[in-house]
Amino acid sequence: ALIFFSLKAATTPRIPSTRLALHHFDVNYSLQLKELWPSVRAGLLCEQKYGALLNNFSSLDYVTQELELLNATDFVSEACKKVQQSPDILGLLNYYLMDAASLLPVLALNVQRGDFVLDLCAAPGGKTLALLQTGCALPTNLAANDISISRAKRLHQILRNYIPTEIREAVSVTTCDGRDWGQLGGGTFHKVLVDVPCTTDRHSVMEEDNNIFHKRRTKERQMLPMLQLQLLMAGILATKPGGEVVYSTCSLSPLQNEHVIERAVEIAETQFNINMHVEDLSHFRTLFQDMFSFFSDCRLGELVLPHLTANFGPMYFCKLCRV
Repeated sequence: ALIFFSLKAATTPRIPSTRLALHHFDVNYSLQLKELWPSVRAGLLCEQKYGALLNNFSSLDYVTQELELLNATDFVSEACKKVQQSPDILGLLNYYLMDAASLLPVLALNVQRGDFVLDLCAAPGGKTLALLQTGCALPTNLAANDISISRAKRLHQILRNYIPTEIREAVSVTTCDGRDWGQLGGGTFHKVLVDVPCTTDRHSVMEEDNNIFHKRRTKERQMLPMLQLQLLMAGILATKPGGEVVYSTCSLSPLQNEHVIERAVEIAETQFNINMHVEDLSHFRTLFQDMFSFFSDCRLGELVLPHLTANFGPMYFCKLCRV
């Protein structure tokens, strides 16, 4: 007689992190976004659109002309095919490709000449570069920090590629734990950008590499809201009275967005006697309604939703003013 034994596999089949992320989002975001979720889901799973941040420190004439000859609604993908980017006469690159929605937190910060500005979680450097294009590039005016030494090296490379030496050398790049910044440089900045680590929703459903939904990173993912709160509190403590903080993520999750804002405002008042006012940013919807798809039910701040016709984001941003 033949006898068969059913043997269990030595290890259970590994479910891809991207599939775990998508399942997590299906369960949670379908409740949050309701009928909007199918279109947002499709946007997340399709090729992302990019914007070209022009470098004001380089020679832009020919690049601008080349880009303007292309269809404005799809100029980046065509530009990548037709415009071969190379350093200009100063050795600087002309534009930096990034999610166009990433510029919104920088615009919300509304940096003015003479402001002392802190980019608390600066690497890899896109928003830092955008801050330098706004006119804050005066000596000692911009501090760019990131806890990761390897990511800070990437930030240094971005600055070398795009920013003239005399301005670049005046930018202070540090690798401190951002959560400690309130103790290191409390009450010294007019404007603080807190672009926190998050679930990076688009990356999580598209890329296995460095995916926060990997089984080994479960605890790290669960602790994200606490880390985000600690970083935002450090940003609040780093501002002068009358100063402003912009908090941002590239996640759709209310737990990483509005809930972090609400908790930070509460802690600032009860533990530090600091009154933070959440600014109304709804005018961004009017200004950029033709460019981005905004979520109309965001309680605090603004949320850009991925959409097949405007496939930027997700990008959440909220502005706090220290009264």
